[in-house]
Amino acid sequence: MEIVVLASPETEPEFRQKFPSPPLLYQVVFSYEALLPLLDNADVVFDYFLADEPQQLRLYAHRTNLIVFCQAAKIQLAALASTLPTLNCVLLGFNGLPGFLNRPILEVSVLYPASIPKLQTVCAYLNTEYLLVGDRVGMVTPRVIAMIINEACYTLQENTAQIQDIEVSMKLGTNYPYGPFEWANRIGIRHVYKLLTALYADTKDERYKICPLLKTKYLRGEMF
Repeated sequence: MEIVVLASPETEPEFRQKFPSPPLLYQVVFSYEALLPLLDNADVVFDYFLADEPQQLRLYAHRTNLIVFCQAAKIQLAALASTLPTLNCVLLGFNGLPGFLNRPILEVSVLYPASIPKLQTVCAYLNTEYLLVGDRVGMVTPRVIAMIINEACYTLQENTAQIQDIEVSMKLGTNYPYGPFEWANRIGIRHVYKLLTALYADTKDERYKICPLLKTKYLRGEMF
């Protein structure tokens, strides 16, 4: 199976941790220009950029036998597919946000249920278990964690509690491995901000309306 990974220097290390090479064999590239010459021989592409550059879906659309995994935490596959009149490739989603990929279970989604056997084949080849979730913005885990981070930011902004108190309470109360601010730093404030932006645009749910404190951190490029 010929696999190509279109990633960034930020996301490549976690992909290699999740899928060690060797024994698995795949190529990693950092741009669509580098990817293009490899597509004719590729069976599977993991694309970390497609949600932010949906126009690039045209590179895959006519390739009937190609399986494309889109980093889909911030986009619905159906919305992505609707940008083209015809889509012949197999479009799947995966949760590739920093800190979420290198876990025992790969969080995935499908555009059409008929694609599930191909998903199973790829996951078997990669020797990973998977959890199939609905095709929604935020998938499941990113949606929940982003909401928790946002609520924690409101709590901090209102001086209801300090960072350390919130972190300890979350770990003890939910048995999560990280507190909300540690999660935010691990995922990256930029990713959390863009995820919440996408969730609020999709749902108009007030739970995803970005806390001003979080927005300020994003604009300043700061961590907690």
